[in-house]
Amino acid sequence: MRLLYVVGTRPNFVKTAPVISALRERHPEGHHVLVHTGQHYDEAMSAIFFDELGVAAPDHMLEVGSGSHAVQTARTMERLEPVLLSERPDLLVVPGDVNSTLAAALVAVKLGIPVAHVESGLRSFDMTMPEEVNRIVADRFASQLFTHSAEAAENLAAEGIPADRQHFVGNTMIDTLVALEERFRGAGAAAKLGLSAGEYVLVTLHRPALVDGPLLGETVAQLVALSAQLPVVFPVHPRTRKMMEAAGGGAEAPGLILSEPLGYLDFLSLLADSGAVLTDSGGIQEETTYLGIPCFTLRANTERPVTISAGTNTLLGLDPAAISGIPASLDGRPPRVADPPPLWDGHAAERIADVILRVEA
Repeated sequence: MRLLYVVGTRPNFVKTAPVISALRERHPEGHHVLVHTGQHYDEAMSAIFFDELGVAAPDHMLEVGSGSHAVQTARTMERLEPVLLSERPDLLVVPGDVNSTLAAALVAVKLGIPVAHVESGLRSFDMTMPEEVNRIVADRFASQLFTHSAEAAENLAAEGIPADRQHFVGNTMIDTLVALEERFRGAGAAAKLGLSAGEYVLVTLHRPALVDGPLLGETVAQLVALSAQLPVVFPVHPRTRKMMEAAGGGAEAPGLILSEPLGYLDFLSLLADSGAVLTDSGGIQEETTYLGIPCFTLRANTERPVTISAGTNTLLGLDPAAISGIPASLDGRPPRVADPPPLWDGHAAERIADVILRVEA
């Protein structure tokens, strides 16, 4: 069997690495091809992941880079098509909901190549989010849809996706977390910053709704205020840093640590030792749920409601002023033993491999 995997962004690598490993192990005689679109091109957010996750170097680098949604998607389609024509895969495997996901699904379906979509069925029901459009299109054209929560199956059924195309397998991002847990638990990233476990807030922000307008300035001001009560560690996404600089620079406060993007192991080390996380990321909502870390999501909605029902995630709305309530929310909050959702057990990729080899054989 000829299998081709397309990744393009930091979360894509995390979700796909265990799938590639599982399929290589179960189907060693197969032809496995990895394509990196280059949608994330910063070294700390891209190439370093292949080293830390143990994935071999990509067979094809498309070097798409940044651009508008239309430019990025079109460039990916234009550069991916000749690769698919040359490699002639029997199945294209693509994760997530970024522009690379949309582009790969469209090119493959037009060439008659079956698509397997990892992380299917997530919905925010907010069509202003580019990711919502991307995931809906990928699900519509995928022949195999791999889900990681019960509500994902409900969403797909409501859209008319037949049940025989859906496979509840669990969360491959958690597979990576489980595989790396011993390493990141011993990394000591917080201690290197002079911080004690459980006594700081880790922040990640990157979505356009938050960083492309006046809300970013308000958010930074709230982080400065929060850092007077709790140390705040903020590894700044390249996109966010660019917008902060355009708005007049960063922020300075004794308790606010602004850093460059971190490698995955260092980031997970900070995450696991944090007292709480403030984010607009979907994947971090999942990682905190597995680890039992209080998460505050600075968004009006989430496509991962399972993290809210699990009791770890609180939706703040798209309201920077809500950040001021984090210390009170944490005060007196009892320690929580992580109780992950069903099949978030480190074996999702193995289940995906079993399905692919059974269906495509």
